[in-house]
Amino acid sequence: MKKSNIYIALLHNSMYNKRGEVITTSVTNLDLHDISRAACTYAVEKFFVVHSSSNQQELINDILDYWRTGYGGIYNPDRKEAFNILALTANLQEVKKQIEEQCGQVPVTIATDARIYPNTVSYKALKDLIKNDPRPYLILFGTGWGMEKSCMEACDLILEPIQPLADYNHLSVRSAVSIILDRLLGDEWYSSNAKPL
Repeated sequence: MKKSNIYIALLHNSMYNKRGEVITTSVTNLDLHDISRAACTYAVEKFFVVHSSSNQQELINDILDYWRTGYGGIYNPDRKEAFNILALTANLQEVKKQIEEQCGQVPVTIATDARIYPNTVSYKALKDLIKNDPRPYLILFGTGWGMEKSCMEACDLILEPIQPLADYNHLSVRSAVSIILDRLLGDEWYSSNAKPL
């Protein structure tokens, strides 16, 4: 699989809870593992975890140290490789700054959400844009009950929900990341031009 111009970020600040209040969410160990593995599988440039809390940053760094330099990396080198794609930042501005420094361009920001917005872009349209436009793309994933409205509105694009008309619409973020990366970066197995095995 060729290297993509895609970056992803898992946000914990300015999220909604189930009562619609704006909160900061706690990190989930499984999110770090599973999203790192998915990002590595689909050749994402970098997976950023964004958290403003120093206590949560310390926890994330403890997990990373175990798998990168501790016994975990010796026991499971594949997991060590996956965690090498993860970077920790305190805010979204730092993520954008790092991408701009690496690429020489400000990234196109894409929000994801389970809710429907009037200015959404389809998976096919975004896949075509990524394929034909060399700019870097930063896909944002929220935690809790989704990103606060102003964060969504500040993005260049909003990606359509995975299953907008489903009666049940509560995927874990790690599942959503895998599905979205496959739709945007995966092989076009559904194409009529696909070669038979």
